[in-house]
Amino acid sequence: QVQLVESGGGLVQAGGSLRLSCAASGVALQINNMGWYRQAPGMQRELVAAITSDGITNFADSVKGRFTISRDNAKATVSLQSNSLKPEDTGVYYCNAEVVELGWHSRTAWGQGTQVTVSS
Repeated sequence: QVQLVESGGGLVQAGGSLRLSCAASGVALQINNMGWYRQAPGMQRELVAAITSDGITNFADSVKGRFTISRDNAKATVSLQSNSLKPEDTGVYYCNAEVVELGWHSRTAWGQGTQVTVSS
């Protein structure tokens, strides 16, 4: 079964930058859309950015112009470069991928989450 492992979270001052990375391991016939979600305390999980296997990207309005998303299909990785961070970007960031596993079984895989804290 495909597993996602995130890295790169941490504590940063407002205006700073962080790069989050996510690697997929296990056997997948296909990895389609990949993305990043975040969840702030007491809030629902929300989409931050997504990228298709062809490289088409989509961003939440709140991060447009500040965050970029990229992926390496050969390495099954997705990264989120976050710049000009704001305190409201604080939360647990989750990697997400739509995978097709052996037997052509499709499911949505999630990472365990990585904490991002932006201090003012």
